[in-house]
Amino acid sequence: MTTTTGRPAEPAPDLAADAAAGTTPVLTPAPAAEVAPVPEVVPVLMRPWRRGVQLLLGLVGFGVATAMMLHSGQGAMPWAVLDQGIVDRTGLAYGWVVLGVGLLVMLAWIPLRQRPGVGTIANIIVISLVIDPALWLLERLLPHPGLPAGIALALGGTVLLGVSTAAYVGARLGPGPRDGLMTGIVQRTGWPVWLVKTAIEVTVVVVGVLLGGTFGWATVVFAFGVGPVVQVAARWLAPTGLTDRH
Repeated sequence: MTTTTGRPAEPAPDLAADAAAGTTPVLTPAPAAEVAPVPEVVPVLMRPWRRGVQLLLGLVGFGVATAMMLHSGQGAMPWAVLDQGIVDRTGLAYGWVVLGVGLLVMLAWIPLRQRPGVGTIANIIVISLVIDPALWLLERLLPHPGLPAGIALALGGTVLLGVSTAAYVGARLGPGPRDGLMTGIVQRTGWPVWLVKTAIEVTVVVVGVLLGGTFGWATVVFAFGVGPVVQVAARWLAPTGLTDRH
């Protein structure tokens, strides 16, 4: 028998004869079809100028949002409750307390193996400098905010602070002391950002209230609402994620 190419066709193996002779032919499987490689997902990177601008705007927004919560009279944000309690106990200026608490929180970074960056130093300096002027401006614009204005300030401050947190953490130039604590725990545990953020805020506000800080309905809304705001805002402001773990 001849194949279509003109070469003699190889005889088909006689399996029955081989079995009777006690031998088994070795059959070579046909090569498997090649599978197209799955394209690697490349993270979206930020340009350096965007990272710097986003960091600065995020920190300024954070300071303004803090002042809005304080001036609303509806309850301060959890970290501000803690700061207020320390101010009442020590008599120190608010800006100095914010700075001191930030430095103390950084001590918790050691077991979490967090490393400070440019954003970390900027966080401590910029926010401490922005809060007092923002409070002064709000005092001039709204000396005695009524209930509607107070509610608007409290809710607006909550949203602004969540977006600002995602902005400066998403710039990946180093998180602030308080959010470095958050990202460190997320990296070590794998828990979602919103859960870790909420747990930290609730713990801080309890300690702040015990020290005499201002507590109100806005504090509760902030403690449970800012985490989801950070999570949603991070989709646009943190294209490579809030942590190195995805």
